[in-house]
Amino acid sequence: MTSSSNGPKLSALVVAHNEEAELPDCLASVRFADEVVVVLDKCTDGSKAIATAVADRIVEGSWDIEGPRRHAGIDACTGDWIFEVDADERVPEALAAEIRETIATAAPGYFVVPFDNYIGKRLVRYGWGAYIGVSAAPRLFTPGAKTWGPQRIHPKVQLEGPKRFLENAITHYVDRDISDAIQRLDRYTSARAADLRAAGDIGSYRENVRRIFSRFWKSYVARKGYKEGPYGLMLGIFAGLYPILSYLKARLDEPEDDGT
Repeated sequence: MTSSSNGPKLSALVVAHNEEAELPDCLASVRFADEVVVVLDKCTDGSKAIATAVADRIVEGSWDIEGPRRHAGIDACTGDWIFEVDADERVPEALAAEIRETIATAAPGYFVVPFDNYIGKRLVRYGWGAYIGVSAAPRLFTPGAKTWGPQRIHPKVQLEGPKRFLENAITHYVDRDISDAIQRLDRYTSARAADLRAAGDIGSYRENVRRIFSRFWKSYVARKGYKEGPYGLMLGIFAGLYPILSYLKARLDEPEDDGT
């Protein structure tokens, strides 16, 4: 890790669940930070041994909700700035340098970081949206400037301060292949269905059928997924299916017994 005794202290926060295949490269890419904090959520593989070799602080636990898991890590960070990185992401040198340069003079608040999203070895720039992936996200922030919401999937975040942007992108390996993308859609819609049931309002059949077409249009046309050829078509289809599959799971699947 790089020490920055003359400037603000930077904490890199990595959250992982059984990510022994991804953690080595991810952690290597955040060694420019003054402090590395790793949250291990229900890990049963070799993630802890990998994290122990690099991290300054490890938080272990079991969380069903994203917000509390993220905040367990945020609370463990001691830096003036926090940079969140997922295990399937990498921080290129250009982005690391920009982060260092930015926090040296920036007022408290947050910065939105652009993403280079990959499906397998293919860089897919267009078509991403909130349901299937993001093209940018607020990842660099000062303590208190970002608060995660209680949702299981795609939690809403509350942000404090002016909205500012970094130029260099974080590298995100979203899916290994098409089968992995389909499995992720299945996981995400199940989590979304649980959120809908918990809220007591799963929506209507008619509205979610309509959203098949509006969400496809938003991904494929408005977000220019058509530029990606078959990959963009796939993202558009997934974007359209996400709301209706979530609704059908919430309506038709029996919720798991939580033991209460």
